[in-house]
Amino acid sequence: MTIPADQRPRTRADHAWAIAVGGIGVVLFTAMLVFTWYFAATLLLIFTGMLLGLGLNALTGALGRRVHLPHPVRLAIVCIALAVMLAGVAYLGGATIAEQASLLSKTIKSQITNVRSFLENHGIDTSFFDLGNAASDTSTDAPANPTPSPGAASRGSLPNAGALASSGGAIVSQTFKLLLGTVHGVGNIFIVLFLGLAFAAQPSVYHDGLLFLAPVRHRTRVTLIIDRISETLERWLIAQITVMIAVGAVTWIGLAVIGIPGAFILGIQAGLLAFIPTVGAIIAGVVVVLASLASGWIPALSAFLLFMGVHAMESYVLTPLLQRQALDIPPATLFAFQILLGVVFGIWGLALALPLVAIAKVMIDHFKTYEAPSLAEAA
Repeated sequence: MTIPADQRPRTRADHAWAIAVGGIGVVLFTAMLVFTWYFAATLLLIFTGMLLGLGLNALTGALGRRVHLPHPVRLAIVCIALAVMLAGVAYLGGATIAEQASLLSKTIKSQITNVRSFLENHGIDTSFFDLGNAASDTSTDAPANPTPSPGAASRGSLPNAGALASSGGAIVSQTFKLLLGTVHGVGNIFIVLFLGLAFAAQPSVYHDGLLFLAPVRHRTRVTLIIDRISETLERWLIAQITVMIAVGAVTWIGLAVIGIPGAFILGIQAGLLAFIPTVGAIIAGVVVVLASLASGWIPALSAFLLFMGVHAMESYVLTPLLQRQALDIPPATLFAFQILLGVVFGIWGLALALPLVAIAKVMIDHFKTYEAPSLAEAA
């Protein structure tokens, strides 16, 4: 096909424009990936606040179907009810939770040591446990016959100024690290709470803001995608909270009947870990079995059977029943994305893998249903 001479400059201009737009798109996409990589923790923290806002908005909407009150009033009622519930749990079970958490920590460490000894007695390498490395490193790094320094204090005498300054500096450094870590954790909690309350207080403002960023000709499609994502995540959050409460309660009652010490805290950790599909259930089961070994093999076997029953109830009854309209993601696909996001982004990626995959699935389903009629009309 021969292009007329008068159309060749236009064709060259179109090619140059396409190459320029493609290059700009590649650069922007690369910059977005680099930005996401370096600020992944902050972005996932913001996403957690958005999830909290969606959950509060879902509870507020559910309350609105029962009572006809303004949105701010319903949100205030929901927040007060949640705060009272958390305060009641902390007041009634705070001492029990702290006591059982301390006992559980000691029990787990003791059982891991016993498992390591058992494996070593059968000729299995247990270096991957990494228990007591700090103590061994300290003992191996120290010389066998240390030579006292001229200013060192002898046995039974008071330490000199240099030793006091060194010890004081170490104490201040460790205290500062602990304080910094506490402030960082508490700060993240307040950030999530503030973002969740802000999103739930004025959902229409942020909804309209996202639409304003989209081109005018695509705002109808963007509106449909945002609404579907919001509905999907709200249904999933409500269903997930129900599953977590059921798993925690059944685990707590079952372990208490078996007679496992720390049944309450084990039920709480099982319920919280139920937020993470597949991986959370495995971690909860390992913790339950290790904690039950201290009571003997029969209680441990009973706890293992209880865990299998709870996991079957969660996987084959509660999740399909409550989330059949929210999500339909194959388990292998979800597990693969959990491993990928967990390796790349750490615990944040592992915990938030399901809602992120749900968002991607909603977008893919939308574009598939949108493109199918277009292809049929073109044919």
